[in-house]
Amino acid sequence: MSEDLAAATTVPATAAETSPDNPWPLQLLSQKLKMHIDRAPSAWVEGQVIEMNRRGTNAYLTLRDIDAEISLPASVWTNVLDRQEIPLERGSRVVALLKAEMWLKTGRLNMSVKDIRPVGLGDLLARIERLRHALAAEGLFSDARKKRLPLLPHRIGLITGRDSDAKKDVLRNAALRWPAVEFDVREVAVQGNTAVAQVIAALRELDADPHVDVIVIARGGGALEDLLPFSNEELIRAVSAASTPVVSAIGHEADRPILDDVADLRASTPTDAAKRIVPDVAEELVRVRQARDHLRRGATRLVERETDRLASLRSRPVLASPEAMVSHRHDDVERLKGRSQAAVTAAVVRAADQLVHLKAQVRALSPQKTLDRGYAVVQLADAGSAPGVRRDVVRHPDQAPSGTPLTVRVAGGRFTAESTGGQEPAED
Repeated sequence: MSEDLAAATTVPATAAETSPDNPWPLQLLSQKLKMHIDRAPSAWVEGQVIEMNRRGTNAYLTLRDIDAEISLPASVWTNVLDRQEIPLERGSRVVALLKAEMWLKTGRLNMSVKDIRPVGLGDLLARIERLRHALAAEGLFSDARKKRLPLLPHRIGLITGRDSDAKKDVLRNAALRWPAVEFDVREVAVQGNTAVAQVIAALRELDADPHVDVIVIARGGGALEDLLPFSNEELIRAVSAASTPVVSAIGHEADRPILDDVADLRASTPTDAAKRIVPDVAEELVRVRQARDHLRRGATRLVERETDRLASLRSRPVLASPEAMVSHRHDDVERLKGRSQAAVTAAVVRAADQLVHLKAQVRALSPQKTLDRGYAVVQLADAGSAPGVRRDVVRHPDQAPSGTPLTVRVAGGRFTAESTGGQEPAED
């Protein structure tokens, strides 16, 4: 007993403490794995039954993921299967409650099905509608997020099934409408568990190509189960995140996939998609001719209207006889010149008359005129005075007593005289 206890105390407590010299017993590893797996909770999963074998009270199933190449074996009691109203078959889509179990003796992991339920069309539609409402609440279907398609795409990316009718319809109808159209085709699985991954990969590859102007995802209809990949949330979010406009052309009117809601344009069929992504060359040529005719008529009307306008302007007097305005102004200038000259002449004449009058007044008031009328100027003559020296004018007889030499100035000149004495002025 003491030896077993001693041996037990030397066993490492954790897997990290094991070593080549101090390993765990296989039994201990199996027990710890079983304890860990037993603590794992049960989980509801969805998948497709691809294999089913009944062996007595047990049945063995193989479930495969809906959107990926992943499968998982599981076991179920037959009484669980017998409770189903509709017997399960290969290809059935189910949801199952799985619990991981480990068989200690063999170390084999087993997935035990505690409950299983088939997924009917009503359940699928309900789940699609719930997802549709959730994505709509996020705004993924908003018109503000949708991108406008180019008027004439240079290259179109086409994602469709391998050698499918949808591919042929899109290529043929687009070429009929616009022969120069170019396509970059990606053939992928459009149903099954690999469809979502392949469509997303093709979408991202085309979206990264700067030469691709629009991407078309086309499929020619099908059953609801076949169209489930086009309602996959991962694919819907990938389309919403694409920077290139995406056209949905699934061609299923009864049960519309969510791809139609998130795409920038929904086409009812692949043929409709071809008609909506490229214009009709014949219609465009007609529009070009109509536009040319419209431009020609507009240009003609413009020329005619401007011609009439020029004729109207030319008919005005100022343009019909432009020299009339110059002649009229010339007459005005000549008239003003005549008035100016007359005014100046009159002013000169008046000024000359005034000058003559003033000269006459000045001459009439001059001393010479007084002398001419017989008057004389008597001045005291000083014998010692030099010529040019001012002499006093005799204004009173007392200034010239008898014998005073005088100088008398008359109109004709001067002469000397001598005073004989003063006399009283005669009375009038």
